[in-house]
Amino acid sequence: MTGPFPESSQSPAELALDPEMLARELAQELLGDPLDELDSTEVEAADVAAECDLGLTLLEGSHDERMQGLRIFCEHRDPRAPAKLLPLLEASCPIIRMSAVYALGRNPDLQALSPLLALLQNDSNGYVRKAVAWSLSSYPDAPVMNPLIRALETDVAAVRLWAASSLADAGATGLAKADQAAGQLLLSLRIDSEPVVRSNSAWSLGRLYGDLVEPRQKEVVEALINAMLQDSDLAVRDEARLALEQLENPLVLERLQTLVDEGLLA
Repeated sequence: MTGPFPESSQSPAELALDPEMLARELAQELLGDPLDELDSTEVEAADVAAECDLGLTLLEGSHDERMQGLRIFCEHRDPRAPAKLLPLLEASCPIIRMSAVYALGRNPDLQALSPLLALLQNDSNGYVRKAVAWSLSSYPDAPVMNPLIRALETDVAAVRLWAASSLADAGATGLAKADQAAGQLLLSLRIDSEPVVRSNSAWSLGRLYGDLVEPRQKEVVEALINAMLQDSDLAVRDEARLALEQLENPLVLERLQTLVDEGLLA
């Protein structure tokens, strides 16, 4: 992920942990929920509870201890965590702020919504704003649509790509929201300068398809076919094709087969 992120003014000790490395590691949460893959045995439940107890204590410790605690709550959910995480959104260290944002995506709490939206709009650090754009996917019923659209329109590439992904969740809560999200995603798929943003826009359009009215569905199909055939980036073309195939629409699948038969698609 690229983007002109501001340099931090924190001390070398505070920056001993590479924030981009941490961002990549924590953002893998988007790919799936490791907790969903765990066996719900009593032993494992006890282990998780003990780790969360430790995490709550660590959040009140030194900088390094807080970082350990934040890692715990980026992995585990605990209803006691948000109260400890919220104050860390105001930390002077951007790594702490960023990690607290990811943890509040893992442990969503409506009290976090206003400070998270403020960070998305005002925080000078791109890594923090990127974390917010990801974490807002955990608040789909809250008023996050317009802030995410604004981020997708105006922010740096790393923020835009997560905003595009989170719009799929925000838009899936109603027809009007789905249409609004799709409108911005269609625009980004056509004009965004960064392939990763166009790729995520294609992915999100595929997810929103079932929540759209028929005219908008047709527009999405045409936009995805155009991206699949004409986008300059292979990853975007592949993502658009995958999104079309996953619609499981017989007419769309027939069009894809026709393109294959005509030699326009491998």
